[in-house]
Amino acid sequence: MSSSASVEAPPVEARDLPPLNRPQRRVTRFVLPTYSVVMMLYLASPIFLMILFGFNDVPGERQVPRFYGFTLDWYRNLLDVPDLTKALEHSFRVAIPSSIFATLIGTLLGLVLGRYRFLGQAPLMFLIFLGIAVPEIVLGSSLLSLFITASVSRDYGTVLLSHITFSIPFVAVVVRARVQGMDRSLEDAAQDLFATPIVAFFRVTLPLIAPGILAGALLAFVLSLDDFVITNFVSGPFETFPIWVYGATRLGLPPQVNVMGTLLFLTGILLAVTSALVQRRRART
Repeated sequence: MSSSASVEAPPVEARDLPPLNRPQRRVTRFVLPTYSVVMMLYLASPIFLMILFGFNDVPGERQVPRFYGFTLDWYRNLLDVPDLTKALEHSFRVAIPSSIFATLIGTLLGLVLGRYRFLGQAPLMFLIFLGIAVPEIVLGSSLLSLFITASVSRDYGTVLLSHITFSIPFVAVVVRARVQGMDRSLEDAAQDLFATPIVAFFRVTLPLIAPGILAGALLAFVLSLDDFVITNFVSGPFETFPIWVYGATRLGLPPQVNVMGTLLFLTGILLAVTSALVQRRRART
């Protein structure tokens, strides 16, 4: 055997190997954050423009696609457009009771669908998901046909009933998911400790599903507050905030619309942060 064959090559340690994946990691670390930031800015750009033009010092009383300078006059004169203020009041008059009724009915449906098995459960689930998947224009025209057939005049009552109808499936799905993720052994333990089913529900079950109920209520409130398509079919002379804004675009929007939109946006963020803090506090306790 030759001497060259008997000489073994020195061992190569892992740290001596060239970093093959390092260039790819550098590209990934640069591309993904950049893409995420660009997408967030793109999606939030209309909101940023709305907030900015709420401070626009326009010479007239109609919004124009030009920024003249900063002013707080539109915040001070927020209620100077009576029709706009009345339309926003109408939206809250619909959103608050519709979210309450939708939360009550949807919570009961979510509890039943998440805890029990019964005849007709599959068709009921299909009907609930159908209410979410059906386009709003189809649901709005169906409700309009129903009210016309029943000879019901379109006003506040028809808008309220319609908003309750399309909000219930969203609440039911959210609560059902929370119920299915709940540990049923906690209820059984409470009943083993001589708690009645009613006491076990209010002391154990209800606190556990409370975050789901709160999330469903907030979702129903937001859906009702900004709905346009269904409301446009069933509102008649009753104008909500989205309906009024759509009609005002023909003549020009007053800058107060941007101010009210900004306040609604900040209120939504406040509610979302409050809900997250409540859920985190419950998780810690």
